[in-house]
Amino acid sequence: MSENSGRGDGSGGRGDAGSDLPAPAPDRSPETAAFWEATAEDRLLVRGCADCGAAFHPPRAICPECHSDETEWIEASGRGTVYTYSVMRQNHGPFGEAVPYVLAFVELEEGPRVLTNVVGVDVEDVEIGQEVRVTFDDTGEDAKLPRFTPV
Repeated sequence: MSENSGRGDGSGGRGDAGSDLPAPAPDRSPETAAFWEATAEDRLLVRGCADCGAAFHPPRAICPECHSDETEWIEASGRGTVYTYSVMRQNHGPFGEAVPYVLAFVELEEGPRVLTNVVGVDVEDVEIGQEVRVTFDDTGEDAKLPRFTPV
């Protein structure tokens, strides 16, 4: 069993990107299935509206801007900036063993903001406006968690 494969304790694998964060398997739904399938191939998808051009996340069938149901998957560049963040210094369960770590909203080049972790950097070196790129942490369950690391 590799270091990044599932551990059998519900916490999933450990991160690929130099992070010690747990990588639990995601909950999947019909609306998110394609997103998680793409992560297994190291691709980041967001939904886009064919009518108004808005890109959005989390994925859903109806555009939150114009309420059109003409939405489709688009592949994101994987680049963005830290919009805001918090350093987690306390937690319970598997994440409690990984403190401190960064929980952040990253604004993608395409526009949507995603809740994620910033990894591969000391927590004291993360800054609002910092350029980041996506990296993927294997959950050991045919999906990977998109996390971000400084450019």
